[in-house]
Amino acid sequence: MLKRLLAGWLGLALLVVCSLAAGAEPAHYKIVTGPERGTYIQIGQDLSKWVAQPVGIDLDVVASKGSAENVQRMRFEPGVKLALVQSDVYQAYIDMANAGNPDAGTTIRPLRLIMPLYDEEINVVVRADSPLKTLADIKDKTISVGLLGSGTAQSATTLYHLMFNQPIPAQNVQHLSNEDALAALIVKKVDVAIIVVGQPAKLFNDMNPELLQQIRLLRADPNAPETTRAKQTYFPTTIRTTSYPTWLKEDVPALTVKAFLVTYDYGLRDTVGNLNRFADSLCANFDTLQEHGHPKWKQVKLELPTLVRGWKYYGPVEKHLRACLTNRTAAMNATATQAAQKPRATCSDQERLLLLCK
Repeated sequence: MLKRLLAGWLGLALLVVCSLAAGAEPAHYKIVTGPERGTYIQIGQDLSKWVAQPVGIDLDVVASKGSAENVQRMRFEPGVKLALVQSDVYQAYIDMANAGNPDAGTTIRPLRLIMPLYDEEINVVVRADSPLKTLADIKDKTISVGLLGSGTAQSATTLYHLMFNQPIPAQNVQHLSNEDALAALIVKKVDVAIIVVGQPAKLFNDMNPELLQQIRLLRADPNAPETTRAKQTYFPTTIRTTSYPTWLKEDVPALTVKAFLVTYDYGLRDTVGNLNRFADSLCANFDTLQEHGHPKWKQVKLELPTLVRGWKYYGPVEKHLRACLTNRTAAMNATATQAAQKPRATCSDQERLLLLCK
């Protein structure tokens, strides 16, 4: 109902931003995402199709190892104007910069956030016949933590350090891609594979069913002290059977990390203008993203929450998105008022006596 009532306003907004884009040369930008069968790359494809294209931006969706590589490419690679980055990776750069690392400071301080997106689940995978039961059992095991430069590697190492107050022993660390990690797990070359990906993930749903039945997920025991320490940075969640109906027989308690859409503190007029149009289109097409995009879009809220110290929104886009939020709120309030004032089709005698009908 609300979507239909907002359609006129959203359509007008999209018409305005499209008309603004019509007289400009097409912009050719890149967004760095994640592995080919991960969630990030699908989110990037949705942004390219439903947000960038309507306003004349040719947004090339680029696969990558993950968040740490994305930060570097966002900062230094020509043409990269947008990136998807995990919150713990972003915070790690800020912490290292604040501790005096000049390279970390040079890399992270000019970057800006556009908006928070969704939570990505930390999947801690073992063989089906493994004696391990919960996250607390992975201490001193051989672990694939993800490729160097990936967000998974940052999350895996941070998670281990929080849980056990020590780094993973060097001899126990393997830096494998998600696919290679699962293969190594099945043939017993590693004990644990940690994979950070939003559910439902093509990585698991595209696996051969026979191979899929040879692996399972470890639970995050809410009562374990290791889980309590991990929640200093990560948040409890549930990996649902509905995400993996051919694999999971029951929901699995897990931990999660937030994903953000990131850009640079651009000042050039053309770039600022293009990113402002991107923001207007993101607002105008947000319902379309939730309806037609990856299921993770349904978890995204069009909002700009207060940031922790050291994190900053990109000013021009923030201004456009906040104006959008104000307009959406006003439209929703108007819709609610109209619904409340609409005469009832039929009224009982008792309702008329109590002035509940007009």
